[in-house]
Amino acid sequence: MAKGRPREFDADEALDKAVFLFWRQGYEGTSMSDLVDAMGITKPSLYAAFGNKEELFKKAVDRYEERRIAFLGGIFDQPSSRRAIEAFLMMFTGADAPDGTPCGCLMVQGALVCSPDGEAVKEDLLSRRSSRMKQLFERLEDWKAIGDLPHDTDTESLGRYVATVANGLVVQANGGARPEELRAVVRQFMQSWPGAEPSEATGDAACVA
Repeated sequence: MAKGRPREFDADEALDKAVFLFWRQGYEGTSMSDLVDAMGITKPSLYAAFGNKEELFKKAVDRYEERRIAFLGGIFDQPSSRRAIEAFLMMFTGADAPDGTPCGCLMVQGALVCSPDGEAVKEDLLSRRSSRMKQLFERLEDWKAIGDLPHDTDTESLGRYVATVANGLVVQANGGARPEELRAVVRQFMQSWPGAEPSEATGDAACVA
């Protein structure tokens, strides 16, 4: 049996290009022609390797999540909620992003679709974000349990507050706000954080329950 012709492109590299394009333009703002041009492959090759636009987008989000989750794991492993949340929010300012990295967050921007054709994509992204929110709630509970957060902290409301600020940073970044402006917003937000100051991470703070 004759073997099929080998692909004439690097699938991982092509997928990375799709990630960046969807990240910049959103799901509905990206056409198949845009994808073909950005990925440097033919339309038949795109369909054969990745499926239709919706299937390609989900693969792109999977790729994005793999990298973002690994990064977030390092942030949320910190014993101090204050340091972890500040690092988490600073991620959305774009201040430390490599050159060429799009502003904002693919998980947020990709969900900004409203046509019936984009409903399945929107629901998928909302489901993924809901899962990430649950992880944030659980981590805030962990910090509360060890006394890093006050014993009466409503971790669900606090988590939604953090997510709302993060989403706002994404919108501001896409609107042209400079990283240093957004970093100032994060610093302002952290002034009201209920977690102990870094210098208080031991001692009395550990006894709050």
